[in-house]
Amino acid sequence: MTRTSGTHPSSTVGQDPVADVTVYASGTHGYDTFRIPALVRATDGTLLAFAEGRRNGPGDAGAIDVVLRRSGDHGRTWGPLLTVATDGDDTVGNPCPVVDPVSGDIVLLTVRAGADATEERILAGEVGAADGRRIWSYRGSDHGLHWSAPVDVTAQVKRPGWRWYATGPGHGVALRSGLFAGRLLIPANHSTAETGYGGHLLLSDDGGRSWRIGAEDPGTAGQVKPNESAAAELPDGRLYLNTRNHGGLNAATRAHTTSVTGGESFDRPYAPAPQLVAPVVQCGLVTVGTNLVFSGPADPGRRRGLTVRLSEDAGQTWDHSLVIWPGPSAYSDLAVIPGDRADEGDVAVLYEAGAESAYEQIRFVRVPLGALTRT
Repeated sequence: MTRTSGTHPSSTVGQDPVADVTVYASGTHGYDTFRIPALVRATDGTLLAFAEGRRNGPGDAGAIDVVLRRSGDHGRTWGPLLTVATDGDDTVGNPCPVVDPVSGDIVLLTVRAGADATEERILAGEVGAADGRRIWSYRGSDHGLHWSAPVDVTAQVKRPGWRWYATGPGHGVALRSGLFAGRLLIPANHSTAETGYGGHLLLSDDGGRSWRIGAEDPGTAGQVKPNESAAAELPDGRLYLNTRNHGGLNAATRAHTTSVTGGESFDRPYAPAPQLVAPVVQCGLVTVGTNLVFSGPADPGRRRGLTVRLSEDAGQTWDHSLVIWPGPSAYSDLAVIPGDRADEGDVAVLYEAGAESAYEQIRFVRVPLGALTRT
């Protein structure tokens, strides 16, 4: 699956050609830039592609909404743009959706902040609680067509003294097996004045109606500073977590850990994962059958070369890979379109890409699992 920057070639899923399509194009729908993709598959098979719509510029702060497009045909075509979350001229971002398997609802956590509450100012303690990072929950029915009024869950999930805060970005996980079946889990990150960035998990045992803090890793060892993280449930019921190392002393830009307690605690602190070569960037993660699939740029120094990689041993090695966009590319997220058997299906990839800049478009492509296992 070779890609040439700026072109729009097709991929093949079985015998059915499926276009590598643009879902969001910067400079359209009244938005300067679209960023921060998040992807889930609803219980009826509808794909939901979330993003930040940045109205006045490409920066991480300012007038930013959370927007959504839906596809009922496995990504061939996409419906109209919907605004799910907005707060006037302030920031609403870091969409992190998860599908509640009991109700079928889409549970979406986002973060709100004042328009001038930049990450640098928040890290420095220059932003008060009213304009700082606050966490809001939304609930989508009818497979993402209708959305409830938001609920502020900051008091449930943010400790006193935490400054920066971000949910995801990317999708959360609904646990399927063992003692914790039905639990919803959202990866998140935070900062403190003493330790800098750290990672934690948010847990819900009532279908996303309330949340609490589970496992935490403050990054105090200095080698790894967990930042934007992703989670996947392994076939044996363990959780596998993979994170961006943002500011840690170790040269590895990725780190990983596991949890046998359904996210209540980590089995050990995040440890470097040097076999995953990437720049410092958010990456996608999903379980497909007995395999883990990871997405992210593969150039160690620049955000380019969006690559999908497969592990057959629970994230210890990544021996299979496929480049789907060789040019500028950055954040990405993954979902699974199941096949007839557990070891079949397609990996759905929603990713930032462009010819000159990684932030020109958010694109979608389906990769057959067989195309990965043959590489």
